[in-house]
Amino acid sequence: MTIQQFQYIVAIDTHRHFARAAEACFVTQPTLSSMVKKLEEELGLVLFDRSRSPVVPTAEGVVVVAQARVVLKEVQILKEMADASRDEHAGELRIGMIPTLAPYLLPLFLGELLRKHPALNVSVEELTTEAIIEHLEHGRLDVGVLATPLGVPGLREDPLFNERFLLYVSPDEGIGKKQYVLPSEIQPDRLWLLEEGHCLRSQVMDLCEIREQREGAGRFSYVSGSIEALMRMVDVQGGLTVVPELATLGMEPTQRARLREFKSPVPVREIGLVTYRHSVKDRLQQLLRDKVMAGVIPHLRQTRSPRILPVG
Repeated sequence: MTIQQFQYIVAIDTHRHFARAAEACFVTQPTLSSMVKKLEEELGLVLFDRSRSPVVPTAEGVVVVAQARVVLKEVQILKEMADASRDEHAGELRIGMIPTLAPYLLPLFLGELLRKHPALNVSVEELTTEAIIEHLEHGRLDVGVLATPLGVPGLREDPLFNERFLLYVSPDEGIGKKQYVLPSEIQPDRLWLLEEGHCLRSQVMDLCEIREQREGAGRFSYVSGSIEALMRMVDVQGGLTVVPELATLGMEPTQRARLREFKSPVPVREIGLVTYRHSVKDRLQQLLRDKVMAGVIPHLRQTRSPRILPVG
């Protein structure tokens, strides 16, 4: 039996179709089918029920495929260890970021990271917090950059920075005439929020204490996954929304004039770097941490004083 055969049966289990599995493995279907058949003969087991569509593993196949996934994961770890021994800043780094952070944070460090380390391949995927946790646990990501703390067993958290929350307010709002605002002064029916699944939505609801009283209200049900879309709604329809500090970088003067700060204690969210506890990419993760911090700190107001309110 070979690693290649393990890759084929895992692909079939993933795609539940021989042709699509072959395409994913960059081989012809006859080649894949032949190799899987040889593995079945060697094991003395039928791994897949070919009479069904989509193809499904047999009871014995479920066990074999699960073990094949474990073997392939360990092989990948060996490859990564070899890469690290040859060059501490070479190899692949798979990053997951929450959507309310990625568009604003990536431009601050990614270019420098790629220029200084040409042997490093970086992939970034925007995912919800729940998806990042799942991908880390299953080895599909090397690191997550998201709002912490999470408190998930098996994951290691390294706090990076605190990011302030600000209000983006329509000129027609009475609250917009104030320089500093208390969360209690926000009218829930004037507040635009992100769709379900975004941690920023939950943080803002907790900050403004509106979880129960706003449930089912009209504007509260507006579906958007974009901070920019919410600010556009404020521009056109009025009301207000809460934005993280990095989202205000590069704003036009007319937009910046609509920003209002919260009264002390300043509400912040903690952004952290999250990894699987037994990662072999510690040096690449430390490199990422250093580049993120170097890129972002000059743009943030320091919020390390006691007069902050962590939200999360």
